[in-house]
Amino acid sequence: LWEKRDGSPIVIAGPCWPFCTFVTVPLILGISAACTILILFNDDSNVPQWIAYLYLPILGVVLLALFFVSCRDPGLLERVTDEEAGEGGWIWNEQVGSFRPPGALYCRECQVLIQDYDHLCPWTGTGIGQGNITAFKFFVVGINILCYFTIALVAYVLLDGLATL
Repeated sequence: LWEKRDGSPIVIAGPCWPFCTFVTVPLILGISAACTILILFNDDSNVPQWIAYLYLPILGVVLLALFFVSCRDPGLLERVTDEEAGEGGWIWNEQVGSFRPPGALYCRECQVLIQDYDHLCPWTGTGIGQGNITAFKFFVVGINILCYFTIALVAYVLLDGLATL
């Protein structure tokens, strides 16, 4: 989507970008917005205001990490057909019609070679490799924290509501 002058990608879109755009992001934003509006900024709830100052930055970090995972180069490699690469320890990959260095694998869904390829994540919309694995780990940890935080807020409000009956 956006390239440097030398042609290397800055912002890319993986093969599952519609799933990320139309499922993952709306799920995160929808549930977080409902929690924010109905619990955090509701005058009837007894949730302290400082909780919102924790919840909203966590949401921001999760969305930023998702952007860095889904729109960042996962470690794409150019096709190399030079015979000298084979003599340098690179392995011929018939699917790509190219030599690949050790640690690089072909992603069938992305149809590219990715250095240190881990897996294809439909939730983030792209392959996970050397270039975005750190952001992926931040996203996974952040989304878990956000999920447990949201569940804790809902449980607190429900239990508080039962206690006042």
